[in-house]
Amino acid sequence: MFSTAFLDIPPLASASGTVRLPGSKSISNRVLLLAALASGTTTIHDLLDSDDTRVMLDALRALGCGIDAAGSTLRITGMGGQLKPGGPLLPLFLGNAGTAMRPLTAALSLLGGEFELSGVPRMHERPIGDLVDALTQLGCQIDYLGNPGYPPLRIRPVDHGALALDAPIRVRGDVSSQFLTALLLALPLAARKDIVIEVVGELISKPYIEITLNLLARFGISVRRDGWERFTIPAGSSYSSPGDIHVEADASSASYFIALGAIATGARGQKGIRIEGVGADSIQGDIRFIDAARQMGAEVDSGPNWLQVRLGVWPLKAIDLDANHIPDAAMTLAVMALYADGPSTLRNIASWRVKETDRIDAMANELRKLGATVESGPDFIRVHPLAQADWRPATIRTYDDHRVAMCFSLAAFNPAQVPVRILEPHCVAKTFPDYFETLFSVAEAHEIPVICIDGPTASGKGTLAAEVARLLGYHYLDSGSLYRVTGLAMRRAGLSADPQHEAQIAALASALPLHFTEGKVLLAGEDVSDDIRTEAAGMDASRVSTLPAVRAALLALQQRFRQLPGLVADGRDMGTVIFPDAALKVFLTASAAQRAERRHKQLISKGISTTLDSLRSDLEARDARDSSRSVAPLKPAQDARHLDNSQLSIEQSIDQVLNWWQEVQPFKHA
Repeated sequence: MFSTAFLDIPPLASASGTVRLPGSKSISNRVLLLAALASGTTTIHDLLDSDDTRVMLDALRALGCGIDAAGSTLRITGMGGQLKPGGPLLPLFLGNAGTAMRPLTAALSLLGGEFELSGVPRMHERPIGDLVDALTQLGCQIDYLGNPGYPPLRIRPVDHGALALDAPIRVRGDVSSQFLTALLLALPLAARKDIVIEVVGELISKPYIEITLNLLARFGISVRRDGWERFTIPAGSSYSSPGDIHVEADASSASYFIALGAIATGARGQKGIRIEGVGADSIQGDIRFIDAARQMGAEVDSGPNWLQVRLGVWPLKAIDLDANHIPDAAMTLAVMALYADGPSTLRNIASWRVKETDRIDAMANELRKLGATVESGPDFIRVHPLAQADWRPATIRTYDDHRVAMCFSLAAFNPAQVPVRILEPHCVAKTFPDYFETLFSVAEAHEIPVICIDGPTASGKGTLAAEVARLLGYHYLDSGSLYRVTGLAMRRAGLSADPQHEAQIAALASALPLHFTEGKVLLAGEDVSDDIRTEAAGMDASRVSTLPAVRAALLALQQRFRQLPGLVADGRDMGTVIFPDAALKVFLTASAAQRAERRHKQLISKGISTTLDSLRSDLEARDARDSSRSVAPLKPAQDARHLDNSQLSIEQSIDQVLNWWQEVQPFKHA
């Protein structure tokens, strides 16, 4: 998951391949609560691991549920509809998870304890008054601790015998379907007689209610439904575990890759994007996004648990759609509209305004940054397509909304070949922590950006390069370790640096499963940082470096590190030989005296005895050798920027490199 302040997505050219989606957030949090309320133990397979599900799991642990994780499965021992008596006031922090706040408000009102429910500031702006009104009709005791109608809440215990079950419980259906879902999930706890729920106004997002009813049936609750206006929970209802239950992949998350197949899979007839984990027969309403994508021209095939999507017509066809049935997935259509043959309109989407942010305003604001003309109102948005000349590089504000971040990644496939910057990309952790990694695994860029950092020994280029890579969310290449790792692999394979073994060593070098992270060198996941720093490893590195086939293999290996979203490469020849087209080249220098002092501190901290004078002499001698070599002498690239860090802290050096990087980007603000 990207934890950077922003993520720059370079212009993307095409996409193909297979993606496996995470579990559905809507199903995951419903299943977790049902398993907690039920009698018996439920084994949950393929549960979504995200911010929202972690919030729910933390709450269930606090309530006393037994939770045991084993690999990709989770075992929950339910409470059987009852809390342990006599517990103290329990505060529960629920982040910005509406799928936790709303159902838990209803369930805890009937479980018999005393609770305080709170969340992030945005959660305290998301309405819950209609649900609280419905529960207080019933006789539940709920107080607002802040603004009336919004969290945070105080819940007090109530005697089930005093609940008013004779009259129908009325709840508005035109603000959020989560209010009705919350009642349906909680009221079986009090069903000593039939309980009737009546929906006031038009029920929005009906497919989400279908998910709720489907899962209730799996846990032994058969709700009777009269249209979408009246629901009856039978007397004597009680939750029972189904034993094992599998969570479908998230259909809302599928929308981004359905869109990807429609806009980025190139010539008609190509394989396109295969999406695994969900099919057209999904119980999730957002799977109907397929119909909208087909209307816009996508070709979609489906099987029991997969989708295959290809580009059909181009440009896409404009669409005018009542999107009430796919409120989350419809946001993806707003970005697809940029690639259409005319203005597209999404209607009946008032619920967007009470989600993680006001999504109508958010989408309109950010689409305009790309250059689009956008009209919006209380319950609609109209997006005009962009001609190639009208696209602009944009810094997309995400409003801490995962779906805004994921939607706008699709703008990187624009025909103008301009990049897109996504602020706070980590917000995708709410439902799809590995979204960007998944996108980059199937996308191809016109050109992947590279930053090269070179300089003499002990100048600090490795530390600088690794930190710049971390801050940008880029891959990192420590080229100086390659010959040492190759020598280690050679020795482990029982080979020697002789000409008769050259082809075998080159084959090893070309396929080294290397990864650099947190100052470590990982070989097939094993930390070999110390192993390659021994004197013997240095000698092996010198020997293998004389073999031409090995040098060629390592050249190709280094170039393969150039992967989305970008690369910071540290070491000799990076900007002159390996990546001569790098967007930024930095030659890092410091005086020999300063470098000797740094190296001295480093060695002393490791218990290695040395003197400043000897270190300085060694460094000056090595500088002379490196700069006068006939092959690959140490010298800056002609277009490199020189950075003397003799008097700079590492933080100041990092800031300077990042400032230079901003200068060569089209974005005005980070």
